[in-house]
Amino acid sequence: MKSLGKRADGLRLERMKSSASWAGEGFRNIHRILPGLRDPTAKMPSLSDLLCGGGQRVPRRKLPSLDPRPTWSNAPSTGLRVTWLGHSTLLLEIDAFRVLTDPVWGPRASPSRLVGPKRFQPVPIALRALPSIDLVIVSHDHYDHLDYPTIRELANLEVPFVTSLGVGAHLEAWGVPAGRIVELDWWETHRPKSTDLSVTATPSQHFSGRTLHDRNATLWSSMVIRSSRHTVFFSGDTGLTTEYATIRKRAGPFDLIMLEIGGYHPAWGDMHLGPENALQALTLLGGGPFLPIHWGTFASATHDWDQPVETLLTSAPNKGANLLMPRLGEPIEPAHEHEVTPWWRAVDQRPTRQLPSEPPATTLPEVMPWPSD
Repeated sequence: MKSLGKRADGLRLERMKSSASWAGEGFRNIHRILPGLRDPTAKMPSLSDLLCGGGQRVPRRKLPSLDPRPTWSNAPSTGLRVTWLGHSTLLLEIDAFRVLTDPVWGPRASPSRLVGPKRFQPVPIALRALPSIDLVIVSHDHYDHLDYPTIRELANLEVPFVTSLGVGAHLEAWGVPAGRIVELDWWETHRPKSTDLSVTATPSQHFSGRTLHDRNATLWSSMVIRSSRHTVFFSGDTGLTTEYATIRKRAGPFDLIMLEIGGYHPAWGDMHLGPENALQALTLLGGGPFLPIHWGTFASATHDWDQPVETLLTSAPNKGANLLMPRLGEPIEPAHEHEVTPWWRAVDQRPTRQLPSEPPATTLPEVMPWPSD
């Protein structure tokens, strides 16, 4: 099954083994894990819990979304603009460069087209309708971040990829030429030629693997994207770690911080942030405009689909967090003031403040077709 990807070998594997994070048969989290992140009384959710658990795992209707293309046709006035396209997929416009993060247009976060977490929210725009992309960033190799049908489509373009050590083996197996792939260890930086853009892989606290037999066979990273005027932090997947203070010291301050808040569980507290720990991570990173990601697309945990964002909305004011809460497909400039409106409540008819009128629904295809091979 090609969607499983490929294990690294040869010179790629030799380079991975030279990393300070390599531990015999795979990578490890080498920084100190904070105590109390994993609830010792919480049982690990079973496959049945994840696939058939109770609660409201998906919204009753599709979430409101915008077609971002009219806004994309004009450059951001501040030089920095971001569009959340669902889960951890974002289009970042940073001083004339367009960077796409963890692109996932496929129908499932799974190696199979038949089983596994199914997308409940379509991407606001078809992949083929994106503007020209200067760089694609892939934080790690889990299915909700590294998507086979999406990569197969992007492989046909001239866009380069920056990713973590070992993940390039998957990309190359799916048709991305080796010359368009850059793999980074933590604190390594790539600067595309003839640009003032840079991407630095920074530590995160997570794990990797696309099968039962390759856990931690590739590295996982957060990413710092920097231009001449702006610096942005993208968490990928991570638990709360003291490394965030180091990242602030070495790479901050940040004009935009994107942190995961969804897909968490008390038994996974050291590997996923959740909303409360995301606010602690924000403080360690030095604060700044905070766009929550990794929610609103897949039912990949046992909590209600909107629990992460509702918890965040309640807790953020007490922490002085500068929240950015755009609708899917709504381009926003972090330097501008934005009203925080719980627009997602409209789909479940929950009491809320007056919501702005919704844009016409997009007629673009909802998901990427699965490649025939």
